[in-house]
Amino acid sequence: MLYLDQLQQTIELNAVPKRIISLIPSQSEYLWDLGLQNELVGISKFCIHPKQMFESVARVGGTKQLDIEKIKSLKPDLIIGNKEENVKEQIEELKEYFPVWMSDVNSLDDAFDMMLKLGEICGKKTESEAMVTQIIESMKEVSNLFERKRVAYFIWSKPYMVAATDTFIDSIMKECGIINHFKDKKRYPKITIEDLTGADYCFLSSEPFPFDQKHIQELQGAVKNCRFVLVDGEMFSWYGSHLLQLPNYLKMLKNRLS
Repeated sequence: MLYLDQLQQTIELNAVPKRIISLIPSQSEYLWDLGLQNELVGISKFCIHPKQMFESVARVGGTKQLDIEKIKSLKPDLIIGNKEENVKEQIEELKEYFPVWMSDVNSLDDAFDMMLKLGEICGKKTESEAMVTQIIESMKEVSNLFERKRVAYFIWSKPYMVAATDTFIDSIMKECGIINHFKDKKRYPKITIEDLTGADYCFLSSEPFPFDQKHIQELQGAVKNCRFVLVDGEMFSWYGSHLLQLPNYLKMLKNRLS
């Protein structure tokens, strides 16, 4: 069978894969939650959820520093990677030996597309369709939760960097009624403190940079009429089954801000 990935590249599989390596945390969690515990033979060292998977499945390096020889030794019949998170040269090397299916997720619709396509490839079509439907229905509960508040979403410190448009984070913000303060910029631009004028909130994410209370203290005095808030970065940036947790988290966050 021929399958198209999200980079519009074709892979060929002769059967439903029985030895899968997933290089991306949110996708590894998704495959596990789909019921592919026995098929998942390799994950990255950042694939920490669920704990049972992290403790029981072989780890093959970091998302950008893969252990190619370890991957070869596991003899996968399918590797699942991501355009943004993995290094192109390493992926190209792996393609010489194994089928590699690549995701490219910059919106909630992209996430659903990834989930459905992997469900079909891995023999879990019914389960993937049910999960996507459940997420779509649950997201209706938070469609205008934040009532068009302007939010700057920080992902890095010194230089300060934020999530702008054409990112999965921005897509999640839109879904719950947030206006991205940097809606006129793309991807992950560097910004200055002065650029925050007019924002209602600044969300300081727990990943990839681990913002904490001391960063709020550093920034709060520099921007008037803006509230700085620590947020769980996994909730805004992990796609797949992690999205099942998102509506309840967003409701809790809204209550914190009230």
